[in-house]
Amino acid sequence: MDKLIRMEDLLALSEWCYEIPQSFRSDMRVPARFFMSRKMFEDISEDRSLEQLVNVATLPGIQKAAFAMPDMHQGYGFPIGGVAGMAIDHGGVISPGGIGYDINCGVRLLVANATYDELKPFMEDIATRLFDAVPSGVGRGGRLKLGLDELDHVLQYGAKRMLELGFGTQEDLDRCENDGSFAVAQPDLVSKHAKQRGADQLGTLGSGNHFLEVQMVDEIYDEKVAETFGLHKGLIAVMIHCGSRGLGHQTCTDYVRVMNAAMHKWDYQLPDRELVCAPFLSQEAQDYYGAMAAAANFAWANRHMIAVWAREAFAQAAGAHVQLNMVYDVSHNIGKVETHEINGKQTRMIMHRKGATRSFGPGREEVSAVYRDVGQPVLIPGTMGTSSYVLVGTQESMDVAFGSCCHGAGRRLSRTKAKKLVRGAELRKELEAHNIIVRCDSDKGLAEEAPLAYKDVDSVVNVVQQAGLARKVARLRPMAVIKGG
Repeated sequence: MDKLIRMEDLLALSEWCYEIPQSFRSDMRVPARFFMSRKMFEDISEDRSLEQLVNVATLPGIQKAAFAMPDMHQGYGFPIGGVAGMAIDHGGVISPGGIGYDINCGVRLLVANATYDELKPFMEDIATRLFDAVPSGVGRGGRLKLGLDELDHVLQYGAKRMLELGFGTQEDLDRCENDGSFAVAQPDLVSKHAKQRGADQLGTLGSGNHFLEVQMVDEIYDEKVAETFGLHKGLIAVMIHCGSRGLGHQTCTDYVRVMNAAMHKWDYQLPDRELVCAPFLSQEAQDYYGAMAAAANFAWANRHMIAVWAREAFAQAAGAHVQLNMVYDVSHNIGKVETHEINGKQTRMIMHRKGATRSFGPGREEVSAVYRDVGQPVLIPGTMGTSSYVLVGTQESMDVAFGSCCHGAGRRLSRTKAKKLVRGAELRKELEAHNIIVRCDSDKGLAEEAPLAYKDVDSVVNVVQQAGLARKVARLRPMAVIKGG
């Protein structure tokens, strides 16, 4: 049912926001709206992300618009960077493709009590110890081997369970979205196969675009908010990007099958089979939601443990006086029940954020208490060799796109194309020539994630700020990159 989208079909709502009107296709229930500069259009000209966004606008119960963030690119069903809110009490659906296979993939940021100048002599050793401490790569298991009973406790309680077992600090939970635990989790609804895939993967990175990066705070844009976040120019930081590993992937696979088998019940006319969905109040949807929440808990526990291993590595290399303090942990690839104002009424919705994060402004009860007065931290990582950003949600962002923001720079080349254009060994030398330490077993893995495979993160963040999705607080520059192959 895809219909070719031409430039003349677009309405420019601003220099940074464009809309495909509801009249574009007869099955659209709302407009499709995306945030981008005109210069960035060519990055999506060869994929189906705009067509996918139009398809999202056809889903039952969708409110206001189908949104896509500046890092948008083609995904499964939804475009990556896609945001959609469905009214629960008006037939709103939940779609596994609108949440993603790597459930609760997210970004955690820690900041050291030491500067780059103080830690520079130890940087090579820190990078090596991080690489050794945190397994990375496809299928790699970790230091923790959990029996199925203990794994169920992790799926039920998330990072809180790891704290109970003696790992990490209470501050780690206080500065994490949802306090690191999704209360609606139902471990019994996660398949045995999914649990087996995740049993030895707690505290591991995985592969692809997942990474562990040592960074330096090199620019402050908002002194007051940066102070609240504990960020000061010159300090060393650690950014962790990973998710629920094989457990989350299998959980999504399982429930796509469940919903496909049940689709006849609701007689939905979907433009794309990848948008398979179920009414949120149906048993199938509730089962998926409980299983998704359990996988999300696994992801929070996973990032929690990687932070624990990172602290050990820093202490071993540079001394016990060097501490890594939690800044925040943001989730993307997750669905949550939230209340937003629609046409003057508070409406309960199931929010889909796929490759997108919350950017809630001051005062929302969902924001961690330590940041509620200033707004939620928003973390946007760049790519190898490029900057990453810390931003903050604002009241304006609540009004623009349900308090949502992008989750990264966004891919512009497939992994296959990137490997044809880049030699991993040469990229490694180039990064090291810029004083960026690289720890990665696979040159192929480096090539797939080369900077040219992604959009320019500075341009993406500029759109974020100009469109009112979030406000810049600080910029981080990479010092060491740890990746799986």
